[in-house]
Amino acid sequence: MACSGAVRRASLVCAFAVLLVAGCSAAQGERVPTAAPEDVATATPSPTPERRPYTISFAGDVHFEGVLRGRLNSDPRTALGPIASVLRRSDLTVLNLETAITTGGSPAPGKQFTFRAPPAAFAALKAAGVDVVNMANNHGMDYMETGLQDTLAAIKQARFPVIGIGKDEAEAYRPFRATVKGNRVSVIGATQVLDSQFIQSWTATADKGGLASAKNEPRLIKAVRQARKSSDTVIVFLHWGTELVKCPTPVQRDLAAKLVDAGADVVVGSHAHILLGGGYSGQAYVQYGLGNFAFYNWGPDTGTTGVLTLKIEGREVLKDQWTPARINGGVPIPMTGTARQQALANYRALRGCTGLSAG
Repeated sequence: MACSGAVRRASLVCAFAVLLVAGCSAAQGERVPTAAPEDVATATPSPTPERRPYTISFAGDVHFEGVLRGRLNSDPRTALGPIASVLRRSDLTVLNLETAITTGGSPAPGKQFTFRAPPAAFAALKAAGVDVVNMANNHGMDYMETGLQDTLAAIKQARFPVIGIGKDEAEAYRPFRATVKGNRVSVIGATQVLDSQFIQSWTATADKGGLASAKNEPRLIKAVRQARKSSDTVIVFLHWGTELVKCPTPVQRDLAAKLVDAGADVVVGSHAHILLGGGYSGQAYVQYGLGNFAFYNWGPDTGTTGVLTLKIEGREVLKDQWTPARINGGVPIPMTGTARQQALANYRALRGCTGLSAG
């Protein structure tokens, strides 16, 4: 199966392995056709490109409820607003898609909040410069089994790279893979947050579809170790933490340490609806909470957001950069001037309770 997506710079060679579907995303901006997936034989193998530093951006929770549904219905190409110009700058961009992709199904019984969006959500993300999304979260199966089947069908139809969800355990824990400026990059998605009554029914198994659960630590660690064998950079994107708690919980810190020990170079995530701190844990980089991103709630704390961009070569995170933004009308608006400087200072201060260093 040939890749139809593209990436931001002519030097980026995409070699996506099959995760849930074969293929790569195509975001707006300066993109070029990409190479065939690694599992497809080619007549003349291309030489391995020289490894050079690349950039990867991460953002928090996105759904298309409330005011965002109106934006999506009006024009998916502009649904995420001006933050798209930030997302497109990096060689790769990853965020958390916190919704089922379905127009049917029944809401999960007993849940106060359930999210769903039509398949146009993938078109909106692609247009905004997003390359892959994590769907392992506490809303990924809000419309239960019917919603899951609709979601998997929409992923296949859109040919959009998704991690953390699948028709079985192998697919749910399978990483997104790409070769970026000569770096073999793997991104794994999983959720540490699941409502207790849905832990069993929403978790993917060998013969049942569902989500990649970080509650099954041995299975997640196995995925990291497997990726380590054939990757230059291993990244884990988690749904984790406690809502509205600004410091990482002992559970988060313990899991981050285990994943780093298993070979993860970057561990990032979201869920708390507010920002948490990030920094270095030895050579690895950990970010405990990216907050809301495109979301219908934008209070004083829940509306504070931004984009984390890392410059990486192989296993070394060379630089981190935070682009602060403020949610307004459901979409993140990049901050400027003195407000931006204050937001940067506030973000740096969050590192104080994480046990991480500035590098």
